[in-house]
Amino acid sequence: MAHALGLARRGLGRVWPNPAVGCVITSDDRVVGRGWTQPGGRPHAETMALAQAGAAARGATAHVTLEPCAHHGQTPPCAEALIAAGIARVVTAQEDPDPRVSGRGHAMLRAAGVAVTTRVMEAEAAALQSGFLTRIGQGRPMLTLKLALSLDGRIATAAGESKWITGEEARRTTHALRASHDAVLIGAETARADDPALTVRGLGPVAQPVRIVAARGLNLPTDGALARSAQDVPLWLMHGPSAPVSARRVWSGTGARMFECDETAEGLDPAGVMAALGGAGLTRVLCEGGGRLAAALMRAGLVDELVIFSAGLALGADARPGIAALGLVRLADAGRFRLTGQRRIGGDLVSHWIRD
Repeated sequence: MAHALGLARRGLGRVWPNPAVGCVITSDDRVVGRGWTQPGGRPHAETMALAQAGAAARGATAHVTLEPCAHHGQTPPCAEALIAAGIARVVTAQEDPDPRVSGRGHAMLRAAGVAVTTRVMEAEAAALQSGFLTRIGQGRPMLTLKLALSLDGRIATAAGESKWITGEEARRTTHALRASHDAVLIGAETARADDPALTVRGLGPVAQPVRIVAARGLNLPTDGALARSAQDVPLWLMHGPSAPVSARRVWSGTGARMFECDETAEGLDPAGVMAALGGAGLTRVLCEGGGRLAAALMRAGLVDELVIFSAGLALGADARPGIAALGLVRLADAGRFRLTGQRRIGGDLVSHWIRD
């Protein structure tokens, strides 16, 4: 199962709206087939592993990180494929919470006489599938907030200079982080100040994440990097009802996909933005700032994971904070995160946290 989870990880950021699943087929203590969900969500992991195993699948054991599907969609049910191939035993890490499956895959296998063992490395599988599980359970994607900070928690000088707080190794790691998510999200202020491309670079051929900008009034540069590349790399713009019709028309003309979301006094409703992204099929979103967007997502309790890059310099109280004002009065009102890992990258430190 640990091997199957490692295979499943290869699909992160590439298979939405489907889950990233891994499958390992063994017979007589040797691996006869391996597979993982392919880009775009199909073929499924079980299909890939069965094709590799061929006749060796008969009487074998399939280790799958998620309950095999039991419904007819764009592909036949994987549970049926396992039965037809003569698999004798199926070991799964967790039940699929999708209402179209949710126990039916396991039931179909058992009814056909296949032995089924469940909940093997369940916690590890749930961590890997947090994006898919969040979309099915809460109707929104899992959200990772990434911050590159000075020692005193600043993302830019008072004048807005931020290139580069962290070193080259940390920036390379950020590109790998982007590649493991379906989409990258920034606020309008960051789009105007940095003119980012938000693409994955330096990692060879990879599926580019969707670029998302939360811009209530669509006040964005129409000659910037995002506009110029909208025909080549998906660009989604989240805007409010007050966004001018002329701006909507211009951005639609670039090839951007438009989403109208509710507004609050502070800006776009963050819960509405995330619900819209979940409805569009996204499972894993990486937010790269800025401070106001980060604060809005934190206040709404929508940040599931934090990835913090800390650099060895201090910028002072007049510099721009990584997270804008949260309006907290009591410590008890602050959301707590649990440290899950920390390591040195070049001259910087990266720490991973999950919501407690």
